[in-house]
Amino acid sequence: MSRFFKQRSQKAGLPPGSLIHIGERLEGKPEIKLIDYDPDHYEEKAIGALQECFPFRDRPTVTWIDIEGLDQAVLQPLGDCYGIHPLIQEDILNTDQRPKADDMEEYIFLVLKMLDIDDRENLIKAEQVSIIFGSNFLISFQEGFKGDTFDEVRRRLRNGKGGRMRKLGSDYLAYALIDGIIDRYFAILEKLGDQLEELEEELVDDPTAESMRRIHHLKREILYLRRSVWPLRELLGMLEKSESPLIQESTHIFFRDIHDHVVQIIDTIETFREMLSGMLDIYLSSLSNRMNQVMKVLTIIATLFIPLTFIAGVYGMNFKFMPELNWRWGYPLVWGVIVSVATGLIVYFKKKGWW
Repeated sequence: MSRFFKQRSQKAGLPPGSLIHIGERLEGKPEIKLIDYDPDHYEEKAIGALQECFPFRDRPTVTWIDIEGLDQAVLQPLGDCYGIHPLIQEDILNTDQRPKADDMEEYIFLVLKMLDIDDRENLIKAEQVSIIFGSNFLISFQEGFKGDTFDEVRRRLRNGKGGRMRKLGSDYLAYALIDGIIDRYFAILEKLGDQLEELEEELVDDPTAESMRRIHHLKREILYLRRSVWPLRELLGMLEKSESPLIQESTHIFFRDIHDHVVQIIDTIETFREMLSGMLDIYLSSLSNRMNQVMKVLTIIATLFIPLTFIAGVYGMNFKFMPELNWRWGYPLVWGVIVSVATGLIVYFKKKGWW
């Protein structure tokens, strides 16, 4: 259950805003990357000391600070520099957050789940991504376990001189990062869809106990996926309809587009859930049909032997005065009656379609 619920007991009794990391901790120091740009200017560099980020706070250009790995020693000074509320800092370190959006007037805080499938264990793994964007800056926090999803966004910024990304502000950059995260959901759905098709064919052809195990495994994975995706509907609806001056009117249509993508993903997830429920019914029906076939064969065999057992029982009695016992053709006659009765029952069963 560690994927669904993370231990929060260490925060019990602490005041609000206490910076305690909840979740798996990345070994080593966090990696900090900084990109500063406008339509005619682009600067990208790896940050060695956090203080190198502070001079960019008041620049008119858009500054993107990306941090891989969560550490209180990095978060608190950066939060103080950019005026990030202690409760928001607390939420960033708590990696068990539900996806959400908070408008803090000076900046907007977003929490999303970056998802991927571990092909070796066939499990969906989640990494929390927190995004804070203001009028001229964006700060993203990644746990740093699944690789960097934002490389494509960096490439577009790097090669996009005069392009849309350079011309628009931090709100469009936030859209691009969210869009990159959501695009990975479609890849996960494709893999789950392939598994469902394979499982459905298996259930129709030859269901086994392993089929039931796979059904329950897929139900858990789809439930985990739904838990990470469903709140995005509310998050993107808030961004799409927000009247915050931090989101330009021209960016609303882009948020509306990814909101539609999320609705499509949720519909697909619900379809998968219904398919799995149907597969469970198919599996149980297959077992029932198989049991019925076995019972049918056993019933036919028992029915065949009931009259034969009666005949054998009659002539197995040890009475002295039984005429057939001393008759020369008694034994062949009994066998003839037995064969005739059995043959007649088989013919009758076949005419009725019971055999």
